[in-house]
Amino acid sequence: WLGINIFLFTYYFLFFNWDERYFYTRTILRSALAWARASAKCLNFNSMLILLPVCRNLLSFLRGTCSCCRRTLRKQLDHNLTFHKLVAYALALLTAVHTIAHLFNLERYNHSQQATDGSLPAVLSKMHLQGSNKWLNPIHSNQTTVEYVAFTTIPGLTGVIITLALILMVTSSTEFIRRNYFEVFWYTHHLFLIYFAGLVIHGIAGLVRGQTEESIEEVHPHRCAEYLTHKDKNCSHNCCKDPEFGSIPAESWKWVLAPVLLYVFERILRVWRARQKVVVTKVVMHPARVLELQMQKKGFCMEVGQYIFVNCPAISLLEWHPFTLTSAPEEDFFSIHIRAAGDWTERLIDTFQQQKLEKPRIEVDGPFGTASEDVFQYEVAMLVGAGIGVTPFASILKSIWYKFQQADQTLKTKKIYFYWLCRDTGAFAWFNDLLASLEQKMAESGKADFLTYRLFLTGWDTSIANNVALHFDTPTDTVTGLRHKTIFGRPMWNSEFAAVAAAHPRSVVGVFLCGPGALAKSLQKSCHQHSSLDPRKVKFYFNKENF
Repeated sequence: WLGINIFLFTYYFLFFNWDERYFYTRTILRSALAWARASAKCLNFNSMLILLPVCRNLLSFLRGTCSCCRRTLRKQLDHNLTFHKLVAYALALLTAVHTIAHLFNLERYNHSQQATDGSLPAVLSKMHLQGSNKWLNPIHSNQTTVEYVAFTTIPGLTGVIITLALILMVTSSTEFIRRNYFEVFWYTHHLFLIYFAGLVIHGIAGLVRGQTEESIEEVHPHRCAEYLTHKDKNCSHNCCKDPEFGSIPAESWKWVLAPVLLYVFERILRVWRARQKVVVTKVVMHPARVLELQMQKKGFCMEVGQYIFVNCPAISLLEWHPFTLTSAPEEDFFSIHIRAAGDWTERLIDTFQQQKLEKPRIEVDGPFGTASEDVFQYEVAMLVGAGIGVTPFASILKSIWYKFQQADQTLKTKKIYFYWLCRDTGAFAWFNDLLASLEQKMAESGKADFLTYRLFLTGWDTSIANNVALHFDTPTDTVTGLRHKTIFGRPMWNSEFAAVAAAHPRSVVGVFLCGPGALAKSLQKSCHQHSSLDPRKVKFYFNKENF
């Protein structure tokens, strides 16, 4: 992507510096023309790309049904939001370059219009007096200001609107705004409709003009430019004919038409799917204000680790929030766990707690694919969940439980390491029953070594520590009631990775995380450190959930 941007910018920068059609235009505008046009081409290219990473159905199709989508490409799909942000930053930078270059252009147009020295720029700027098709300088009056052109012409006004829309979208997308004022981010982001409409209209009027092909054949600029400043009334040379100019054809629509149509189809599909009836079959309130919703929907088909978008019209008609599915594909329902982590989730939990007879209506869009879908593609998997980030792995562990029940022989995965980090003991109650069932089932089937799980309590007080010390010799853990003891503190990832590498010296290990960015950096660093340079030995591949 970066290479293509550099190539496009360089190519069109040189193109407009050498193209004969813009010989006279460069005489007035000089190098600012190349800066403006090269950045415009790159803006078109990035505007074509900006919508593709947020077409979730397209990404899910590529991830799940396209046979040519191998592991490397599937991993790139996991970075769709990162790529979306990079393209947005590129648009902001290129818009700044394009705007500054055109401000220089307008200033030079204005200067050339007011010039009376008989120079070539001055002569070219007076050609509008000789005919409608002969003008090159869009400023036809000495009283016309740069501000007037910027706010009264189609290119100027649409440029201002596009720039303001882009500034609002980029600034409202910062993490602080997104997390604390989601509605501001959500509504402001829909200015992309104005952005694309303005982009298509922006180049129609064509303030920047070049010599027409027919005119170049008759009066070639390299051969005839000097005659414009030294022409007398009785001139009989072929070059005495005045050049004619035309607008640069608008091209932005050619770049963005296909992505916009694809995105429109995507939104129509999502609206249609969201209108399908959802039945809430069970509501469970877990400790630490975590709400579990079990639902059914006709035609709903999921894979492990996928997520859905949820809307509750009783709270907000327009707000949709992503939640990872905690149910397994083998179950006849799908479920999510919702932790109180903001205004919308607080209100949703309160709404379900208060409604005794009739449950509020829920709309669901999805499911959509994530990195966790690939867990069964690895012989060895390390699953790391932080707090409510355990949800995708609950789906995976449930699916494993069903596969063991059904004696599934196609299961490629031979070993799973599960790490769950929680700040308080109440969080462990969310999936205690699931882990206990897995322990029992695997012991009964003779595969007790298939799953190794380690629970880490990162926040505790003296009473908890004393209670654990008193019951240290009991066969089950005093915090969770499971066979594996809860570990106090944070994992030593170097030790954990070293142990996995030693136990599986020739395996490909998939590391899956649903948690904060700081933890992602630590795990990614450990993956690089403990992967062998020898392709025949252990390799760690890092995968992170992104919504």
